[in-house]
Amino acid sequence: MMGVLDGVLMELQDCALPLLKDVTTTDKEEIAFKDLDVAILVGSMPRRDGMERKDLLKANVKIFKCQGAALDKYTKKSVKVIVVGNPTNTNCLTASKMAPSIPKKNFSCLTRLDHNRAKAQIALKLGVTSDDVKNVIIWGNHSSTQYPDVNHAKVKLQGKEVGVYEALKDDSWLKGEFITTVQQRGAAVIKARKLSSAMSATKAICDHVRDIWFGTPEGEFVSTGIISDGNSYGIPDDLLYSFPVTIKDKTWKVVDGLPINDFSSEKMDLTAKELAEEKETALEFLASA
Repeated sequence: MMGVLDGVLMELQDCALPLLKDVTTTDKEEIAFKDLDVAILVGSMPRRDGMERKDLLKANVKIFKCQGAALDKYTKKSVKVIVVGNPTNTNCLTASKMAPSIPKKNFSCLTRLDHNRAKAQIALKLGVTSDDVKNVIIWGNHSSTQYPDVNHAKVKLQGKEVGVYEALKDDSWLKGEFITTVQQRGAAVIKARKLSSAMSATKAICDHVRDIWFGTPEGEFVSTGIISDGNSYGIPDDLLYSFPVTIKDKTWKVVDGLPINDFSSEKMDLTAKELAEEKETALEFLASA
């Protein structure tokens, strides 16, 4: 793949980006992982036709076992690690377990694309821009069990903030088609363009990293996959689970105390169950790898 990387390097140079000073292309872990401030782990084994989720997990445990160990060995202990490659939550957990010298809270996985998809669907439905929608939540796994929740979301209409449920007055859409559209959006993109999300995923990575670096705006929270230890929502510990968070001084904090209705609680537990099963499978492979 080094030839392909050289092509990417040429493109980056040709963008004449004002903030880009230097690019290193390498296939050596000791060079790639040395003294990083941020590690964005994009590479993973994609799911192929006829592939069981178990096979996918097995292939990726191998990748993220190596990358976690490389982080542990070569990089700064203050590094912020963002895992993008799917299955992203469990890949992130695997990398974290292989890098015990780096704090667990420094690891996060990308559910910002789902978050942005949810914002965009609400904005489209109401005829506003995505900027007018805030505080949607993605709970759980970056998979079709994720729970896009707008019970606490707000939208700006004619200069004032209104709850999304109140603004839309269409509970059946919000509890049905809206949820399935966001859950299955990645598959819909693949079906339409025969390739997975590219520009929207890249934008979500940029949003995620920028918020780690500069914090979230006052009164706003975003969705991020983080370690579930000690959360107040009854999600089992030691899962990489997407929660609503605020970020300040490069540190995330789960938004506590949000009222959770029975409908939400059921969906949050369902996606936690899937993550617990994935974790169990991944740990079996780790032990035997």
